[in-house]
Amino acid sequence: MSVNHPIAFLCRLLTTAAFCCLVALGVTLARSTPWDANLVYSLTIGLVSWFTVDLGRMALTRHSAIPWPRRPWGAVLIFAGTAMGFVSGSVVGHLYNGGALGDLAWLRGHEAVSTLVVTIAASASISFFFHSRGKARFLQARVAQVQRDAAEARLKLLETQLEPHMMFNTLANLRVLVATDPPRAEEMLDHFIAYLRATLGASRAALHPLADEFARLQDYLALMAVRMGPRLDYTLELPEALRNVPVPPLLLQPLVENAIRHGLEPQVQGGHIHVQAALLQGGTPAARVQLAVRDTGAGLHDTPPTGTAGTTTARFGLQQVRERLATLYGDAGTLELIAASAQGTACIITFPLKHHALDVPPSPDCRG
Repeated sequence: MSVNHPIAFLCRLLTTAAFCCLVALGVTLARSTPWDANLVYSLTIGLVSWFTVDLGRMALTRHSAIPWPRRPWGAVLIFAGTAMGFVSGSVVGHLYNGGALGDLAWLRGHEAVSTLVVTIAASASISFFFHSRGKARFLQARVAQVQRDAAEARLKLLETQLEPHMMFNTLANLRVLVATDPPRAEEMLDHFIAYLRATLGASRAALHPLADEFARLQDYLALMAVRMGPRLDYTLELPEALRNVPVPPLLLQPLVENAIRHGLEPQVQGGHIHVQAALLQGGTPAARVQLAVRDTGAGLHDTPPTGTAGTTTARFGLQQVRERLATLYGDAGTLELIAASAQGTACIITFPLKHHALDVPPSPDCRG
């Protein structure tokens, strides 16, 4: 919460009032003077001083990210607040005790000096307290922002590595088709251009809705279907409730690429790819999203062993997906590669459900 938020302002007001009550209690015990008079003095001095300092701080820092004015304005502001509080509190307290407004003799008395000392000490203490707490919160917010920026930069780096990887694979396939089947190569090139236009024209956000990820996957599989023909069959299954779940771009595509290259292509008959999103433990605070890419390909006979999320693997796509999950979710994001009982492979991603909406509108429903 910003230090200038109305709730934060109210909290500072209540804290200052509570501090003034403690000062009034201390003065009452030390001087054996009436509690009500000391409370009037203390509340008036404290609240006027705080109000002057806080409003001045907001006015001086309205165009700055740092919520406290630089030197010497901070010291000047505390001095002005202390002076305003002392004068206002002394006048109100004097009137409360039955004094006349034109009677200035009280300013030369011992009580005026002690009141000034208490005012200076209290103003300095409460100003230091608010400054220290505000500075700590500001630094925490800056650290959190730096961490978010670092995570976003890392995701961008991984995405820029994944996109050329996919493009080089597609261009290599196009080179083969140009020599063997020019009409299909032309059709594949048209799909590839459309895919690039949609991909490169999109905003480079760190996260986008799962519906957009499925839409991009639909384009990619349509592109691959041109090259493989009837050897590639696929189904995309995305429940309506999960369409706006935020995920990093190109999260599923490397897994589908591996399913095609290492599962379907080695088989003469090809196979089927099923991409499915599901909600686990729905409705609970520990709800998780599961994304599964299943194929009926050759299986894991020639696949290097893999570990848990965050470990390196021999395959570029799986390694990048694991690193992106670890960057976003830590140990809570996992990637498992499972051999099917008869034939094929299942690659399953699991991560916590984040309950916040995205500004990016979801794409239309995708099903191949």
